[in-house]
Order: sequence, then C-alpha cells, then structure tokens
Amino acid sequence: MSEANPIIECVPNFSEGADSRKVEAIVSAMRVDGVHLLDWSLDRDHNRSVVTVAGPPSAVIESAVRGAGKAAELIDLTIQKGVHPRIGAADVIPFVPISEIKLDQCALLARQAGMEIWRRFGVPVYFYEAAASRPDRSNLEDVRKGQFEGLRDVVRKDSSRRPDVGGPTLHATAGASAVGARKFLVAYNIFLNTADVAIARAIAKDIRASAGGLKGVKALGVLVHGRAQLTMNITDFEVTPISRVHARVAALAARHKTALAEGEIIGLVPNAACEHDSDWMSQLGHFDPATKILERRLENPLPWPNGSR
Repeated sequence: MSEANPIIECVPNFSEGADSRKVEAIVSAMRVDGVHLLDWSLDRDHNRSVVTVAGPPSAVIESAVRGAGKAAELIDLTIQKGVHPRIGAADVIPFVPISEIKLDQCALLARQAGMEIWRRFGVPVYFYEAAASRPDRSNLEDVRKGQFEGLRDVVRKDSSRRPDVGGPTLHATAGASAVGARKFLVAYNIFLNTADVAIARAIAKDIRASAGGLKGVKALGVLVHGRAQLTMNITDFEVTPISRVHARVAALAARHKTALAEGEIIGLVPNAACEHDSDWMSQLGHFDPATKILERRLENPLPWPNGSR
C-alpha cells in the first residue's frame, strides 16, 4: 500500500442498544463511498451500540459525522438509561490509524470531525486522548465525569468543564460528543460466577490503571442478566497483553471466592492482540475469527444495512 493511500478506522459508540431500528438507521446514515463497514453490535443491557468502519481519512470523517447527526436526531438522552456512562447520543468517536498514517495525523482528523459535528448539527464536542487540547481532557473518564445529567448542569456554572467546540451548554437532547484519536483498543468483558456486583466493582478498582492497577486498563463492575460483569477497555495490549489481564482477574476472583465464566470481545480485535492458545481466548463465547479479527474483516467487510426512520 502506497503513501498516497492511508487507511483509518473509526469506532463510534452510540447511546442506544435497545431499539434496533434506530441503530440500523444510524449505521445506514454512515454509508459513504470508499468506507467499509466492519462491525456493528447492540448491547441492550448497556444500552449502547458500537460501530466499526474503515477507509480513506476524508471518507471516514464524513461517515462519522453523518452517524453523529443521525444519532442526535434519533436519541434523546433525557429519557435514555443504561449501565454504561455517557455524555452524548454519539458518545465517543475515536479515530485509529491502520496503515500509512500516524496517530498525530489521526488527532488532526478528529479535530476536523469535531468541528464539522458542531457546524452541521449543533452538538458540542470535547477532544480526548491524542486529540485532546488540554492535559486534563486526555482521559475519557475525566471528560465524561458526571455523565450527561451532571455535565449538563455543571457547564452552566463551571467554565472549565465547557466543550472544546461549541456550547457553552450541551445539546438539549443529544448532549455532547467526545471525539479523539487513539491506538487500537480492545473492548473485553468477563462474566463472573456470581451475582454480587460488589465483587466485580472491587476487582475493577484493583485492575484499572487510574487506581494503580494494570497499565492501559479501564474497568467497571456492572450487573448484566443477573450476573456480575467486568467490562474493560484495554488501551495498549502491547504493554499489557490480554492474557495478563485475564490472569489478574482470575486471581482476584479466586480471592473473592468466585471464578470466571465466559468472556466476550465487543467489536473487533487486531490479530496482534490474539493469543490463540490462551485461557482468555478459550473462554470466549461465540468468537469467530473471520468476523471478529480486524484484518480478516477488512478483507471481507459487511454489507451496509438499508435502515431508515
């Protein structure tokens, strides 16, 4: 692949996982010439959907912006509820370098996308991770502190919490979007053999990087289908392999007199992150390498849905 053909990935997370018609309409709105649909999934319990697209930078930016606009049209955060933290209808929109492009270039693309989301749809934007314009906004958790309801109130009183683009208040129903640039992120969940969510929360606190745990690991403990679940984002699998995360969680679960059930990968995982003979991969439910490994899906993208609403 030549220097003239950079490829980026975008993985927008939308605050809707219960109404498949709405999600399909959002995904359909993201269809742009040159952009490949790699994955999209709904999570009813977290009330969240994750979409993965890839292609040339300008086309992927346009795809992400259109998705944000459709989400703002269809999702009302004043009535939306779910266990996953969120500040926006199009909650997070990260751009990821795949080939022939660097992370700092993706940060500039994120800035372009954020400006366009505000210009077209009146949804304010916070820039995070590599695209952050301020050190205190590098971490998504800091940007999203208080969630939609808390942020909506605090921006009226505290100018330091106001958006980077647009505002100063949030969109009345669509909130704000966090737009950023980052390395590959692996979204990995583990169910525990217990309904005691306090155990999952204790384990999450022990392993998350912000509390002195494993580098590059973000974790929450939640209750899903009556079972405790550890929901994690592994932001640098080269520094902290998933096998290390799995082993640490297993040890902590044993300390709390429980064990791991199955795991799941949300979205796609790069081949470099896969450890094919590992315990964590053997515990994955419904993992099809042809559809879950990024490189394989790039070779055989999904058809675009024809949803409309």
